[in-house]
Amino acid sequence: MRLDQCLAEVFPDYSRSKLQTWIKAGRVLVDGEVLKGREKLDGGEEIELDAEAERVIEYAPQEIPLDIVYEDRSLLIVNKPAGLVVHPAVGNWDGTLVNALLNHAPNLDTLPRAGIVHRIDKDTSGLLMIAKTLQAHNSLVEQLQARSIHREYLALVKGWMTAGGTVDEPIGRHPVDRKRNAVVKRGGKEAITHYRLEQRFKRHTLIRVKLETGRTHQIRVHMSHINYPLVGDQVYGGRFQMPADCNPALAEALRNFKRQALHAAKLGLEHPETGEYCEWEQPIPEDMQNLLKLLAENELDQA
Repeated sequence: MRLDQCLAEVFPDYSRSKLQTWIKAGRVLVDGEVLKGREKLDGGEEIELDAEAERVIEYAPQEIPLDIVYEDRSLLIVNKPAGLVVHPAVGNWDGTLVNALLNHAPNLDTLPRAGIVHRIDKDTSGLLMIAKTLQAHNSLVEQLQARSIHREYLALVKGWMTAGGTVDEPIGRHPVDRKRNAVVKRGGKEAITHYRLEQRFKRHTLIRVKLETGRTHQIRVHMSHINYPLVGDQVYGGRFQMPADCNPALAEALRNFKRQALHAAKLGLEHPETGEYCEWEQPIPEDMQNLLKLLAENELDQA
């Protein structure tokens, strides 16, 4: 068996890419010698791996409050507020969740993306999982790839839905606007979104969405595709139109709601260390709660 293949079996807690990096860096010894990853082993050799974590993140820690839902030595679950960017990028090089995490747990600078294995958009609130060790990072990435992580969102959409359903449409770059994504029949990646009704209003519907895949902007793209765009979505929601029969309070709230009404409400996974299934849930934030309250009150006014 090749050395790199053998390492993947002997040290399953580490990703193949990390093991390849350590082989090339000379941090794997076979009977005291450095070998290349493609070299064959006969069996019975002694393999020594220097798995000391290396710093891979260069961003600065910043004292930004974190809403920590759960934490142990291998896993961190946070409730991200709307408006907080997850990872530094053009236009947001600091003030992000990564900067906050590096301040909370400095050792996260040894993990890719400071341990973050999935993202939610800047203006989406809710639950995010962060690995605190390389072993946990590898486990969570594998669970994401196997689609075994349970993710549920609450979304307020425009329109009166009659029933839940599934959107199974590939997603890729928009053919004209490269800053957006869209349902793309040719060249798009598989994307599957399940949704069911939570609460119906006269011209809006609160839905619970379960993701089977995790494409960028998946819920926003799919809901817009079936003509139920998210309230407040500045990219996929189309031109703002005030619904008929709104009382003044609801009209003002809808006009001033400038983010997509989307919240990552539930997260379930197999604990990277114990193998036990764990699940967390967070209620929708105050701005969405206020909007739902005003929608309900408006229904009573029209009755």
